[in-house]
Amino acid sequence: MLVRDILGIANAIALLSFRQAIVQAYGNVAGYWYILLQASQFHVMYYASRSLPNMFAFTLSTLAFQSLILSSFGKRGRRVKRMRLALYLLTVAGVIFRSELAIMVATTTLSLVFTKGVSLRRVILPTGIFAALVALLVTVAVDSFFWQRFPLWPEWIAFRFNTLEGRASEWGTSPWHYYFTNSIPRLMLNPVSLLICLPTALLVKSTRSFSIDILGPLFAYIAVYSVLPHKEWRFIIYTVPGLTGVASAGASWIWSRKYKSSLHIALCLLLVGSTVASFGASTGLLYISSLNYPGAVALQRLHDLAHGSQPHIRVHLDNLSCQTGVTRFLQMSSLSREAMPMSIWSYDKSEDITKLADDAFWQQFDYVLTEHGTNMTGQWEHLETIDGFDGISMVKESVKASILERYVNYSARLPLVVYQPRVRMRPKIDILRRVTLP
Repeated sequence: MLVRDILGIANAIALLSFRQAIVQAYGNVAGYWYILLQASQFHVMYYASRSLPNMFAFTLSTLAFQSLILSSFGKRGRRVKRMRLALYLLTVAGVIFRSELAIMVATTTLSLVFTKGVSLRRVILPTGIFAALVALLVTVAVDSFFWQRFPLWPEWIAFRFNTLEGRASEWGTSPWHYYFTNSIPRLMLNPVSLLICLPTALLVKSTRSFSIDILGPLFAYIAVYSVLPHKEWRFIIYTVPGLTGVASAGASWIWSRKYKSSLHIALCLLLVGSTVASFGASTGLLYISSLNYPGAVALQRLHDLAHGSQPHIRVHLDNLSCQTGVTRFLQMSSLSREAMPMSIWSYDKSEDITKLADDAFWQQFDYVLTEHGTNMTGQWEHLETIDGFDGISMVKESVKASILERYVNYSARLPLVVYQPRVRMRPKIDILRRVTLP
């Protein structure tokens, strides 16, 4: 929890710092709208404290974009320092956490060179080389130590596998337009901010220049990254603060003219209503997402059932369990639950098909968390099944409502047919205990 708390706080500080840059660029009203639009989105808020490499990189990239916006203000020397800082942060984030940010470094560099005349030889190259060397020393030293392999650069391995060897498609493929037609609308959530506010900021003369400077590198990054067949929204989550910042500029322009015409009043009402609806949708998505982790629930339930039952407990965790919430943060340490008899827990996450097919392999485990319905080798006792989210259905229901009775002293039973949303659940993870033969 401490790691997640620190990461969540770091991302909150980064977003608030970015908000200050939006205030500097567009004014206080835009800053208020930025808070509302950003907070009403689901993905950034939900994943801000998730210990994914993307969210560690998100902290640095958000601070980098803040520095880029602020580089338009102040004296020449101060502006250059802010540009250097932005490139430094993006480079470090790319080398240590997510290699795709190399594309962002490239698009940002091109923007600085061609729109602001920044020197490639005196500013950009020295900054990039120095940042890359420092980050490379850090990641190789730290990761080699923890993985006990030297030299180890994890992001190079990922880049080689996904890009140079062209094996990213093994994780699934999406059409070239997926980021623009699916991921960005999901990440932004509020359709008004995307379809009205953002174009407004580009069309209005007072906000156009800043908006183009912000959006240019971001859209170029998304366009280039769209070439890779495997696509996930988390690969472009770094663009969300910038997109939201420009949308807040458009929202500010609309809001400041709310009394000028009926059209402006309608737009303001639409903006407010869509923001409130986005908060409601985010709340609903939060509840649904809590049902997506049957693996975590199963492991916690196993701890409740088995802790203290024997001195050493060995558990195998299958692929679906690990994909649906099982992490090292949930593993039982020998110092936890002091009030109960102690057990030492060992966890196995083997995926080797040859091992899994060997009967002798399963004899070492006392318990198994496995996908529901899996035929296990050997004799196992079924303890419990944990359900997980399976979708939403609109259920048709007939009700009788006393409409007139509610307002006048007259009873009129009217049959009504309504459709109500229902969350579907289905069995996902089985908790099994090995049967010891006498």
